[in-house]
Order: sequence, then structure tokens, then C-alpha cells
Amino acid sequence: MSTSLPEEDLSCPVCCEIFQDPVLLPCSHSFCRRCLERFWKSALLRSCPVCRRRASKKSPPSNRALKNLCEAFQLGKGQGNASGSNLLCWRHGEKLKLFCLVDQEPICVVCQASKMHKGHDCSPTEEAALECKDKISSAIMVLQQKLEVFNKARQSSAFILEHIKTQAQRVERQMKEEFLKLHQFLYAEEERRLSALKEEEEQCVTAVKSRDEDYTRSIGSLTELINTMEQTLKAEDLTLLQNFKATIEGTWSTLQDPERMSGCLVDESKYLGNLKYKVWEKMQTIAPYSPLILDPNSAHPCLTLSDDLTSLHYSTPNQGLPSNPERFHISAEVLGCTAFNSSSHNWEIEVGDNEDWILGLASESVKRDQEVPARPENGFWTICFRDEQYRAMSSPPTALQVEKKLQRVLIQLNWDKGEVVFLNPSYQEVIYTFKHAFTEKLLPYFYTQSKHPLRVLSKPVLLSIN
Repeated sequence: MSTSLPEEDLSCPVCCEIFQDPVLLPCSHSFCRRCLERFWKSALLRSCPVCRRRASKKSPPSNRALKNLCEAFQLGKGQGNASGSNLLCWRHGEKLKLFCLVDQEPICVVCQASKMHKGHDCSPTEEAALECKDKISSAIMVLQQKLEVFNKARQSSAFILEHIKTQAQRVERQMKEEFLKLHQFLYAEEERRLSALKEEEEQCVTAVKSRDEDYTRSIGSLTELINTMEQTLKAEDLTLLQNFKATIEGTWSTLQDPERMSGCLVDESKYLGNLKYKVWEKMQTIAPYSPLILDPNSAHPCLTLSDDLTSLHYSTPNQGLPSNPERFHISAEVLGCTAFNSSSHNWEIEVGDNEDWILGLASESVKRDQEVPARPENGFWTICFRDEQYRAMSSPPTALQVEKKLQRVLIQLNWDKGEVVFLNPSYQEVIYTFKHAFTEKLLPYFYTQSKHPLRVLSKPVLLSIN
């Protein structure tokens, strides 16, 4: 029904296009809502653009009947004019020969001349279609690449989840083994101390019993002497007088008074005084303190770390490690797990027979996915041993004079003074000193391509009482 109406009856008097969201004024004229608002914005009074009658309402009501007629007209126009791939303009019924580059839509030549597209750049539909296809193809390639990135990230997530489970199981097993050693030590120490207590108890009991036997013999002698003297008292006077001298002298020659038994009790303080501390102090023989712990999450796959994370050596690559950002991916490097940004710190490394190593400190932000020289400009302060030569990795590298092959290297960091000092602990000789105004956190740094281990030496624990 609507398709039989003339297009002029369904056109807005302002834009001359099919009504879009038509509204009805009190004067019975209809306009596109947007066209009316645009007209009122530029006019002094809110009036009808056709008859100039003043409108009483700020927001005129929608003309739903007219809107339905326009929609039916556009639908019938589009369906009736469809011919193969050449669709007609739903507004003007003309062929869509142009593509508006501003509004990104196909239009007809009448649309190009209308107010809606006037002054817009346009291209022939064939040319525009080729350009759009190229853009869509390029967009698809970008999205496919992005999809591949996300698929790889998801695969990496699955791999990391599996690695986390493996890590947790390995750490749990090692923790149980370490605690078992501690338990065995405590049980053995408990048995040793209880055995010592039992031995002292027996010694004290034996000593008291021996003294008690002496007392028993003394009591027997005194009892016998008292009986003899009592018999003397009962004798006749002459007999008493005759035996008096011997009897009275025997009285003064009797045993001395028993001495008080000192030190015969169990020394409780020896067993209970600071018991936990003494056991802990002795426990250091099986639980040494390491001033430095290696970070396995930063270790290159070619490095194998000890269970206690205090030594490393070069080995066959471990393919079961995730490619996390903290890990070195190019060179056989690893960092310590504690970062320093103040005060003084030192640790000693046993290099032994290792003939290819680099030791020192690295900034927290050093590149881990690229191979860069371990020099100060790249955030490294190190010395190295390679090809039987010692060098400080300065810029350029500095050859070091070392009389005997180093077995150990002592590294001292004074962050506040900006110094990294390398020493030979066997002779307390300074090997090399770096000076730099540090601004980042520093981490202990290790590199090796030798199967001989580099080992962090333990330190004795010194206590101070506050």
C-alpha cells in the first residue's frame, strides 16, 4: 500500500529526503526530528519551517503513522529494485554507482548532489570495492596474526600451569627431605642429651651410695666404741682407773664428723639452660647459612642448579622450562633472588676448576632475551675468566694480573658508595674495583659454560645480644 504513494508525500520539506524519525507539529506539518532541531537551533523562534506558525511544545511527538509508512516504502523499494548484484538506492531508486569515502556507504548520483553527501569525496563502486577488499584482507591477516599470538599465549599458559605443578611437587619433596634430616638430627641430639643425663644421674647415685657405705662403717665403729665405754663404766673403780687412759684416748681418736656432700646433685642448668638455642647452634653443622640464593626462574635452560640453590653448572638444555620474562633465553646466565638497593653486602664464590665464568652484579632491568656484553653500559659490573685470562668487563675490558689461579672470589658491594670490589680471599688482595652511581636495584650475577660448578660458600652465623 505504501509503495503506491508518491515519494514527495513521504519526503521531509527541509532535507527533501524520506522522513527519518518524523515528528508532528500542531500545525499538522511533519519533519525529520533532526532537521527540525537543526532549524530551531539556527532560528530565533521555535516555529514551523513551512507555515511559520509558532510551536508550543519543546519536544514535538513522533508521527508514528508516517514513520511506519516510510519504513514500508523503503522496504518495498529495496525489495522491488533488487536486480542481481546491482542494488538501487532506496531513497531515489537510482543505481548505486558511487561509494562515499566520508560516510563509507554506496550512494547514487542523486545522493551525491544532495545535502547529505554534498562535498564528500566519492569513488566508483568497482574501484572502491577493490580497495575495501584489500583493506579487509589486510585486517584479516592482522587478526589472524593476533589470533596466532593468543593461541600461543594460551599454549604457554597451559605449559606454565603444568610446570607450576611440577615445581610444587619437586619443592614439596625436597622440603620433606630437608625436614626429615632436621627431625633425624633432633632425635639423635635428644638421645645424646638424655643419655648424658642418665650417665650423670648414675654417677651421682654411685657417689652418694659410696659415701653412704663410708657412713655405715663409721656408724659401726662408733657403736662398738660406745659399747666398750659403757662396759668400762660398769667395771670396778680400780679397773676403770687402770683402763681410763686407753679408753679416753680412744674417744678423741674416733672418726671426724662427716663432710657435707657438695656437687652431688644433677646439674639441671647444664641440660635445660638455653636448651633450644644450644641445639639450634649445633644444628648449623647440618644447616649452614648461605648469604646468597640463586633464582631458578631466571636460569637459562642450559644451567643446572643444586637442590639448595647455591651452586650451578653447565649441562644439557632442559626443554621442560617455560619461557617466562624473568628467564635468560640466549646466554647461560642466572641471577640471585635478592635485590640490593642500599647498605653493604658480600659473598664468596668457589670457582675451583671452572675455566669459563663471569661473576658480579647486574641491574634488575637487564635484557634477558638478548645477548649483550656484561659491561656497565648494559647494567653489568663483572669480571670474567676465559681462555686462561682474567678480565674486568669494563669498557673496554681490562686485563687483570693474577699471580695464581683463583680458587675463590670474594665480591663486596657498597651500594651507597657506588662500589663493587672483587678480591682474592686467600691473600685479601683487591682484584678490581668498579665505581658507579647506582640508581637501580642490583642482583648477583653468574655465567658459565663449564661443567665444573660455581658454588656460593656458606657463612658462619654471628649473634649479637641487644
